[in-house]
Amino acid sequence: MFDKKELGKIAAGQKEYGGKLEKFLQKSPETRKIEANRLYTPLDVADFDYTEKTGFPGEYPFTRGIQPTMYRGRFWTMRQYSGFATAEETNARYKYLLKNGVMGLSVAMDLPTQIGYDSDHPFAAGEVGKVGVAIDSLADMEELFQDIPLDKVSTSMTINGPAAVLLAMYAAVAEKNGLPQDQLSGTIQNDVLKEYIARGTYIFPPRPSMRLITNTFEYCSKYIPKWNTISVGAYHIREAGSDAVQEVAFAFSNAIAYIEAAVKAGQKVDDFAPGISWIFTADLDLCKEVAKFRAARRLWAKIMKERFGAKAAKAQMLRFHVHTSGSVLTAQQVDNNVVRIAWQAIAAVLGGCQSLATCAKDEAVALPTEASATLALRTQQMIAYESGITDTVDPLGGSYYIEALTDKIEKEAYEYIKKIDEMGGAVEAIEKGYMQAEIANSGYSRQLRVETGEQVVVGVNKFAAAGEDKGEYLTVDPLVGERQKAKLDKMKAARDGAAVENSLARLRKAAQGEDNLMPYLIEAVKTYATLGEICGVLRGEFGEYKPSVYF
Repeated sequence: MFDKKELGKIAAGQKEYGGKLEKFLQKSPETRKIEANRLYTPLDVADFDYTEKTGFPGEYPFTRGIQPTMYRGRFWTMRQYSGFATAEETNARYKYLLKNGVMGLSVAMDLPTQIGYDSDHPFAAGEVGKVGVAIDSLADMEELFQDIPLDKVSTSMTINGPAAVLLAMYAAVAEKNGLPQDQLSGTIQNDVLKEYIARGTYIFPPRPSMRLITNTFEYCSKYIPKWNTISVGAYHIREAGSDAVQEVAFAFSNAIAYIEAAVKAGQKVDDFAPGISWIFTADLDLCKEVAKFRAARRLWAKIMKERFGAKAAKAQMLRFHVHTSGSVLTAQQVDNNVVRIAWQAIAAVLGGCQSLATCAKDEAVALPTEASATLALRTQQMIAYESGITDTVDPLGGSYYIEALTDKIEKEAYEYIKKIDEMGGAVEAIEKGYMQAEIANSGYSRQLRVETGEQVVVGVNKFAAAGEDKGEYLTVDPLVGERQKAKLDKMKAARDGAAVENSLARLRKAAQGEDNLMPYLIEAVKTYATLGEICGVLRGEFGEYKPSVYF
């Protein structure tokens, strides 16, 4: 065991002998790339307070995990993000995945659904069923979950602008199957702020969108208590180009805005905050990603306790889903992605995720085939049952490197949050284009490093090979749009038109006032009013978001 004097000599030698390497690694300030020292020692964590910063798993500030036993008690929920073509075809894929060990469903919606248009809208032409499943009405939602026990399977829906409408459809399906709403478990993403800064599938302006979000908070806290009413999208911020610090900071600032809006609306933080969940990415730098998850858990616990006065442990916990990074997968040498996905998933598990979805190797090229989706699931299962990293809680805790990185990411993320607070909060920062510009600069810097060869991507800018066989990939039937429109026409012809009009009129009147809109949305979807019709009413009252050019 070294004493401090000896460690000081080592550190001095490290600086002297590593000088050339350190100089080579220096980057311009704009890149914000967190550099690793060549060696970490106890001096790097000399001020480390174990009780304050780490504690035990299951105890505030939850650095080492939100449960005392973590994966010794139960594994994370294994999901596979899936959805394509029609509800019928996606239902068949869900049944296949459940048969092969998936523990929860993760629904991908097509682009028209994500922005509140029916499949027969002119804007939907060419996009129906392409990047997800088409959901036009309750009829599609019924077909999507046909013969799937909603009381035994948790469902995550990646939907934001019209999230409240899709939740209303899901609740209506459960009711038609005789299942009380309080038995439902799952998540709607419902994080529209990140759409303005990173993803683009928004519908309404920020402030009416915040109303819809807080309405779901209130409704679910009373009637669907097991439901996660929001999954704050750190993932999409990272995929758009941010670094690890920005991923945490910008997502937290968005979440702070949601909480402040709910409190302002009269809700109690300990009532609705336990329903807040998160989705993060797992990028390629394994150690940095592990530290990111640990730092995020600790920082969020402090924010909830110190800023919002949350007393309930569940309101202080950062419960998160991880999806391995799709943006780092390559169309070249597709099989290499199997390895990338595996160590990203390992980082998520070492970081203490509650739920995980692994990309399929072919996602840089097309929708996953059945075989590639199965391999992605098997990757999770092998990590759980064969790797040994689930045998103990927080296996990398106490590493000089991991603890130093955890501190650094927490501090830098907090500095970003303070800066956004000074601007007036996330909504104001978005309206000023601040976060958009920061993400764009970070993404540009990363891409520049790849294009100059400074950052190696195996099979792309190093060890590339010409004339590679890209294999067989899943393609969606180009006629899926016509099939979906025919189904929609048939449904409209069979429904009670007067009931639809009456429900939409009541929704319009409620939107003009201050009532919680969830009961009106549930009433409308039960009449088989379509997603496009419902969002059309809300567009008429709320308007549409028109982005400005910031940079």
